[in-house]
Amino acid sequence: MKRRSLLPPLRAMVSVTILRPPREDMPRGLRMILQVPRDTFIMILVVARLTTAAHADDALVSTTPAAPPRPQPVQATDAPASEHFDPTLTSSVLHASLSFLLPRTLDSHTVRDFSLWGLNGLSAIDPSLTVEEQHDMLHLSVAQHTVLALATPAADDLAGWTDVITRMMQTAWDRSSDMRATGQDGMLQGFFDELFNHLDPYSRYVAPDAAVSDRGIRTGGTASAGLTLGLDHHAIIITAVNANGPSWPTALSAGQVIYAINGRSTQDRTVEEVSAWLQGPPGSLVRLLVAAPGRRRMTVSVRRESVPPETVFAYTSGHHVVLHITAFSANTAEEMSQYLDEAMSIAHLSGLILDLRGNRGGVLQQAVTTSALMLDHGVAAITQGRDPQANHVWAVQGGDMTNGLPIVILVDGRTASAAEILAAALADQKRAVVVGSATLGKGLVQTIGQMPNGAELFVTWSRVLAPLGWPLQGLGVMPQICSSLGEASLERQLQDLAEGNAESATWVWASRQARYPMEVSRTLAIRKSCPAAIGTDNDLDAAHSLLDNPEEYRAALATIPEDHAIPPAHAE
Repeated sequence: MKRRSLLPPLRAMVSVTILRPPREDMPRGLRMILQVPRDTFIMILVVARLTTAAHADDALVSTTPAAPPRPQPVQATDAPASEHFDPTLTSSVLHASLSFLLPRTLDSHTVRDFSLWGLNGLSAIDPSLTVEEQHDMLHLSVAQHTVLALATPAADDLAGWTDVITRMMQTAWDRSSDMRATGQDGMLQGFFDELFNHLDPYSRYVAPDAAVSDRGIRTGGTASAGLTLGLDHHAIIITAVNANGPSWPTALSAGQVIYAINGRSTQDRTVEEVSAWLQGPPGSLVRLLVAAPGRRRMTVSVRRESVPPETVFAYTSGHHVVLHITAFSANTAEEMSQYLDEAMSIAHLSGLILDLRGNRGGVLQQAVTTSALMLDHGVAAITQGRDPQANHVWAVQGGDMTNGLPIVILVDGRTASAAEILAAALADQKRAVVVGSATLGKGLVQTIGQMPNGAELFVTWSRVLAPLGWPLQGLGVMPQICSSLGEASLERQLQDLAEGNAESATWVWASRQARYPMEVSRTLAIRKSCPAAIGTDNDLDAAHSLLDNPEEYRAALATIPEDHAIPPAHAE
């Protein structure tokens, strides 16, 4: 099997919101309808572009109700941060962020809560500064001497608290050299770091420069030719061609030597230098002088595009195909569709292995869409939050591209988030057997708000439940075959499965009966049955054994209880 699909990219088939009827020319695995309440858009990672406050990005959540009017964004000054404090921009960011947080956090809090938590961030930057509330007055003190006293606004007075925070930041800036050295971005960072310390581990504030980089990663990064380069005997060579990139349909291929780019010789240049030459504005032309070993040199022209990094890599192993998914980015489901289509043309194929070890997650919607490629129908995930738009049952319907081919999923203690969603969806629907150890247990979903200064807020707004109703957060996915108990235990488990017994039935059943909220002691007791660990070659060996021995595979599938045998999921 080639490392990359021969099929052209299917860019139009991975929409963030798939609510319209499927097209007849769409591959079966992507003919899916996500069932939700009428007039509600499905969303997992909502990118809200707050040009004023909490207006949603039109491309992703166009049905989000309009937010109330907010202060217009103000461009930051070009002056160094240490020389200037911009109260108008600061006020705009604070107003936008607080209004974004209020309806979305998992638990309800007031503007007062957020504000007082955040103001403690001033002390984190300069310990001589303190903010205290006394007799309905807020006091900002320097070395225990009050320098500003303001009336405490009502608990939900957004404008009042925005003004108070801004004035206290301005005064702190004027009085503290540490504040000026930190800069305006640093002050805001400190405010939000302290605020989010009171919420969950995943909600956070990302400063403007880092936010630009993060957005580039989520949406495809800088424009490039979509090539990976390497060094071979002092020659710059192409080591990989991104199947989703502009070079894929050209004559460029792995193994070719690059002699020049846009007329600049690559001789004595580093891989990093030459890779940088391939980057440029979207749509710009880059000319490569290349040659395969023993062939004549030729010039190939490519128009640069923003290309999401490849996240799926495949190879054949006997009668099985191993699909290693490293993350879930904007094109992961599309890549999987291509690989699955190609895999199904392989003669005598008897099973698939999805390797999710080390996969830290990514765009959750991509995990749902990927599950649809291997499910005829059924629920893939449930999200529950305080905001009505966070509550969804993600159901897939359309067609299994693999025609029911046996699937084994490899996980380990680093498998998290969207990767856990995919593993839980296929396991609960009895479409796959999970091998490995307890996964990380990251089952919280963040929505992203873009601030007027270009920063971003990641705010946890929903919990994820598996199809059978158990919570991923804290518990993680418990495998049907545990490899973290040692090689002898793994061999015994496989032998028991061959005889129709499953040692894992106890912990699998216990995990599927779990319901939110769970006591920590119960969560730890279940996870102790198959402790989280880093994956080894034993995982892959066990996967091959399961696929080569149908009786083992069937016995492992049978450890998942039927839907009617477990308690219903609790609503928020």
